[in-house]
Amino acid sequence: MPKATGKTASASAPAYYILGGTSVPRGPIHMLDFATIAGVIVGLTVVSLAILTGSDFWIFLNLPGFLIVVGGTLAATMIKFPMSGIFIALPVGLKAAFTNEKDSPRDYIRDAIKLSKIGREQGLLALDNIKLRNPFFQRGVQLCADGRDIPYIRKLLTQQMAQAIQREELGARIFTAIGESAPAFGMFGTLVGLVQMLSNMTDPTSIGPAMAVALLTTLYGVLIANLVALPIADKLAAKAEHSKMLRALIIECVFQIQQLQNPTTMQEVLEPFLPEKRPPPGGGQSYTDRGKRPASKAA
Repeated sequence: MPKATGKTASASAPAYYILGGTSVPRGPIHMLDFATIAGVIVGLTVVSLAILTGSDFWIFLNLPGFLIVVGGTLAATMIKFPMSGIFIALPVGLKAAFTNEKDSPRDYIRDAIKLSKIGREQGLLALDNIKLRNPFFQRGVQLCADGRDIPYIRKLLTQQMAQAIQREELGARIFTAIGESAPAFGMFGTLVGLVQMLSNMTDPTSIGPAMAVALLTTLYGVLIANLVALPIADKLAAKAEHSKMLRALIIECVFQIQQLQNPTTMQEVLEPFLPEKRPPPGGGQSYTDRGKRPASKAA
């Protein structure tokens, strides 16, 4: 790692760059989530082929039914959530669903050890010249350089983590609500079509086509819910959990830097945060969960 040389610490640093005394683009590097894109393409292809092998594709297009499903679902979502939350969470949710942050937990551990070495050799004030691509990590290192103690750093960073996780989870909740509402409004559109059909029984030959059009709204609702909304909601929930784990690792890295721990101790403390080494839920101990142990049962 450079000591304010203005060059990247590694030409292949995947998640963020560590620079000395120079400006750097903020925010993690994003890559397309090919699993989401492939899933949507495969799903639409399968549905389209299933339709085309048995009938004409155009008979499955019904604008009034589609408007009932989309408009009703949007209205229900606006009732459930504040308008500001919807307009913020939807773009964030779509971006998170179709992109991946190229973050490696091991890179954070590696750079935390390097930063601790700089602090041990030159003092924590030397970290003031270090610029990190990850703004959350940058904030923690800056607090160390400012001479803040661990209780203050823990309070500030855990608050920021909770706010960030809350925004990410809101996107998952909104897409879950869309997935719950779309089939219901699809059934509503079907009932509307049936009522209109049964109110005009003078021509028996029109009952079959009218019934088919009425059922299309249910089809639209099922597709929107099970091919788009609910899978995206599950993916957003999983990514929010991963982001929470990553931020917890960064907070622990900052604590180790603030204490100027030696590399061996930092490895022992930080490696359990790696995804492949995480204990089952309820296990493990860190500064972020200190004081939250359940009371032991009396013998």
